[in-house]
Amino acid sequence: MSRVLCRTVFTLRLKVSLSRNMSAYLIEDPKYSFLKDLGLENKNIGVFNGKWEANGQVIQSLSPANGKVIAEVQTASPSDYEACAAASQDAWHYWAELPAPARGEIVRQIGDALREKLQPLGKLVSLEMGKILPEAIGEVVEYIHVCDLALGLSRSLPGTVFPSERPGHVLIEKWNPLGPIGIITAFNFPVAVFGWNSAIAMVCGDTSVWKPSDTTPLVAVAVTKIVESVLKKNDIPGAVAALCVGGKEIGQQLVQDPRMKLVSFTGSTAVGQQVGVEVQKRFGRHLLELGGNNAIVVNSDANLDLLLSAALFACAGTAGQRCTTTRRLLIHKKLYNEVVSRLKKSFAGVISKIGDPLLPETLIGPLHTPAAVEAYKRTVAEAVKQGGKIEFGGKVIEREGFFVEPTIITDLPHDSPLVKNECFAPIVYCIEIPDLETGIKYNNEVDQGLSSSLFTENLGDVFKWIGSHGSDCGIVNVNIPTNGAEVGGAFGGEKATGGGRECGSDAWKAYMRRATVTINYSGTIKLAQNIKFGDQ
Repeated sequence: MSRVLCRTVFTLRLKVSLSRNMSAYLIEDPKYSFLKDLGLENKNIGVFNGKWEANGQVIQSLSPANGKVIAEVQTASPSDYEACAAASQDAWHYWAELPAPARGEIVRQIGDALREKLQPLGKLVSLEMGKILPEAIGEVVEYIHVCDLALGLSRSLPGTVFPSERPGHVLIEKWNPLGPIGIITAFNFPVAVFGWNSAIAMVCGDTSVWKPSDTTPLVAVAVTKIVESVLKKNDIPGAVAALCVGGKEIGQQLVQDPRMKLVSFTGSTAVGQQVGVEVQKRFGRHLLELGGNNAIVVNSDANLDLLLSAALFACAGTAGQRCTTTRRLLIHKKLYNEVVSRLKKSFAGVISKIGDPLLPETLIGPLHTPAAVEAYKRTVAEAVKQGGKIEFGGKVIEREGFFVEPTIITDLPHDSPLVKNECFAPIVYCIEIPDLETGIKYNNEVDQGLSSSLFTENLGDVFKWIGSHGSDCGIVNVNIPTNGAEVGGAFGGEKATGGGRECGSDAWKAYMRRATVTINYSGTIKLAQNIKFGDQ
């Protein structure tokens, strides 16, 4: 056979092989027709700055429920990021000049557009991230709720008039848009965390460049297409909400870019610390939402039915992949044995409901990646090595996908390095305490300070728990799980959780710059503090 003919045959075989591979993608399966309802294709562009164009490597998005490829996404090159940042800066000059209520109207329309795509977008989150469908739909609803919150904010952004000590002067506080901001989000909340930042930032007058997790790129593309449709309908520059799917190098570009006046980063404490340092080097602002090692303190008078109902979701929901997942149960000695026994029964009751997150009977989906499964295995093995007892679970489930058993571990000391380390998996450590004071001490001794909860019927202990010598976390709950926050309050934590606040309350202040303004209408110069200078 001639060399030309051989080359032709090889090329034909390669094309057939590629065609077969593409047809094997889940997006071609009628079961997942909702993917095309979101405008997704076999190969998608992961960069948007008013137009869809990418020049980086092509990555495959996998479903953690079966390990199969959903579709492909072409990521950003360094020059693609530069184009996004420049377009975002240009768009800001237009966007910041719109009245805040006009910006709020755009955000309202984004909320409505999300409502129209609620079911397919929720299914995509479930398929690509791995959380069960009710949680995935709830995540999209959270973005919608933030749009509602932001709409109200757009007509109530405050300014303040202070009394001036000088006659004929007025002293005011004025809030102005900050500029383009960078949003770096994690895999576990691929819609909501972007929404927390984007909706509030938009009404504040900021534009954004979003770098999502490169393991949930399809969600980012689908969300951006929804936002784009609203911007396009209103003749708003698309780069008001730019997208830049990419890896570590794109994140570094964004973090080091002085045009990004604020960098909002959600992820691990280790990476967040690096982000904070890099942004501070250029005197930029950072908003960090990092790790959590959250505890439920079970007081001696706790309502155990209430506790067990909460603990199942708190410890095992989302397969332990929430930053607010309960990692430690600090249980009063009087109740310890009963709580552990009943929790084991609760966990046993959901084993048969671990599976495909899109199925209605499923309560717990998979871990997100094979690496997460390996981290789970290492943690369980190390716990046993250190003398811990596996009360329940501890095994990988042998089936397609990345599934593990929710796990209860006892007999490790409260200050074990393993207990004080966050493993992003459904593992909870049960620790006995003699009293509430010890529970508060153990709650506070970890590096992180995100979420916490106390189960008690004692009003005095409630106020001790939420007071100055109580929990040192940013979220301090009573008689509810550590996870599942509402949008009306500020979300975030203290210490190694980063100190950032997103969503409600006054979290909007992070996205604006404050100016103290003194206006003299007296016709004469009078200095403050009655200072006399020269002939004044």
